[in-house]
Amino acid sequence: MPHKINPIRFENAEANLELSAALLGSLSQTLVTSRLQRDLTDSTTQRNIGVAFGHSLLALDNLRRGLNEISLARDVLLADLDVNWEVLGEAIQTVIRAEVIAGRSSISDPYALLKELTRGHRVGAAELASFVEGLEIGDAAKQRLLALTPATYTGIAERLAK
Repeated sequence: MPHKINPIRFENAEANLELSAALLGSLSQTLVTSRLQRDLTDSTTQRNIGVAFGHSLLALDNLRRGLNEISLARDVLLADLDVNWEVLGEAIQTVIRAEVIAGRSSISDPYALLKELTRGHRVGAAELASFVEGLEIGDAAKQRLLALTPATYTGIAERLAK
């Protein structure tokens, strides 16, 4: 396929991580086993610890170099997000569940409610705002949801990445 550009850095990183994981897995199984006799298994195995870590370092270097080669078309990504407001369905469903637990809503099946709204078709900002306005949830929750956009909703990703 002459038109294809292989992500060579990421492919190399994947291969090196696989080798490193296999070697470290073998080391973790071998070094904790005592044969209650004198043998050379441990010393031979220990000589390969550096090889396992070396493959990890090569993988990390390839990942770093690969990530540095990526150019992001931010405007294209933002445009794509702007026509996919249904991605906020997760946030809405989560807020409804929290409102039910807090006793501010009696919606029995938030999943089904959002599935009916979003499955199989596009939902724009106006439709989503109208839907949120009609929900039986607290005003503070409605305002939080109405302030969201597909470009600003990241859930707890930022906290997980730290």
